[in-house]
Amino acid sequence: MIGYYATTAISSLRRSKALAALMVLVIGLGIGASMTMITIFHVLSGDPLPGRSGQLYAPVIDIRPLARDHSEPAEPDGNFSWPDAMNLLHARRADRQAAMAGGAVPVRPAQSGELPFYETGRYVTADFFSMFNVPFAAGSAWRSDDDENHARIVVLNRELARKLFGNAPAIGHSVRLKNTDFRVVGVLDDWHPQPQFYAQVDGRSFGKTDQFFLPLQTAQDLGLDFNGRLSCWDSGGEARTSNHCVWLQFWVQLDSMAKVQAYRQFMASYWRDQQSHGRMPRPVDAQLYGLMDWLTRQHTIPDDLRLQLSLSLGFLAVCMLNVVGLLLATFLRRGGEISVRRALGARRWDIFLQLGVESCVIGLAGGLLGLGIACLGLWSVRQRPDGYAQLAQMDAGMLLGTFVLALAASVIAGLLPAWRACRIPPALQLKTQ
Repeated sequence: MIGYYATTAISSLRRSKALAALMVLVIGLGIGASMTMITIFHVLSGDPLPGRSGQLYAPVIDIRPLARDHSEPAEPDGNFSWPDAMNLLHARRADRQAAMAGGAVPVRPAQSGELPFYETGRYVTADFFSMFNVPFAAGSAWRSDDDENHARIVVLNRELARKLFGNAPAIGHSVRLKNTDFRVVGVLDDWHPQPQFYAQVDGRSFGKTDQFFLPLQTAQDLGLDFNGRLSCWDSGGEARTSNHCVWLQFWVQLDSMAKVQAYRQFMASYWRDQQSHGRMPRPVDAQLYGLMDWLTRQHTIPDDLRLQLSLSLGFLAVCMLNVVGLLLATFLRRGGEISVRRALGARRWDIFLQLGVESCVIGLAGGLLGLGIACLGLWSVRQRPDGYAQLAQMDAGMLLGTFVLALAASVIAGLLPAWRACRIPPALQLKTQ
């Protein structure tokens, strides 16, 4: 029966090709625009570490003085000072813990004649790799002893390793970063979580991944340049090692809710202990944010994208309202045909189902057109310089979602016109024939 109704729907649409084409175009434009933004939003709001994110937490303590500038945000940014990060690191109250900061250094190729080039990377402590389940193509991470000994070792991203050594093994070779030689102990496999949740969340959270990883204490000992915000509330001493400047990120792995509660209590105790030494004058309010909650707090998804998503969904609603009017005009114009079918014994439900199938045919055609428009829209996004631009790819779920959205929208749009058409009194229509 559905097949018969589909054939009938196609025949009916052929009789009013211009109106049918207009409805398909309107649905296609609405679906294409909305699916472009829905796909981008879906990609950017995804879990960067599926299966592991539920165990990762970002601690937040507030070391700022009570008096603050009016331009200063009310909430702390989550960064740590060097003494606080080292204290929490050495306390080892979590299953794993790691302190880190971004860096940029000149890389000097071993080949003669090759010019130095800058690469961005991360200064981290040993647990970083196991805590974030970082995959290795060759070699391994360093140990905690290497952190304490300020070892001059490095883990390379596969991309940088290939750039420096080609297809030759990199393990055991030396890489000159700035003016220091580092021994390669590991090469990462393809690992590029998006966004880079473990870094300072900013406009560069999406895009190119870190190309090297150095021991944090080694980078600090050598005075290597770092990337990111350095916020200070006092002067005196070397900023990066002072207790009044924050610039480090700190993450912990806690494998149960009991450990989460215990670590939160430990942070509160640490805060009170620091107050007894004249630091952290603000009321104790230690916080632990899960990975996904942390991304929400940091507004990882740009606000302009949220606005564009709202506008695209509004555009889809306007398109579907226009389709309701077009369907209503189409169905009511066929009042005589519908009345004859009713007089021959067709039930209202049969008429309603037939017109519903016709709406689905229009929606399916609009979905095909919308898919093409969405692909074109995503291609245009990938031409933009934004860090997230290259992530604008439609996966199988979004592909299926395009047709589901198109069919759902067309069915909803066709409910009122179909109900109104099947309520036409047959006697009045037949009398005027």
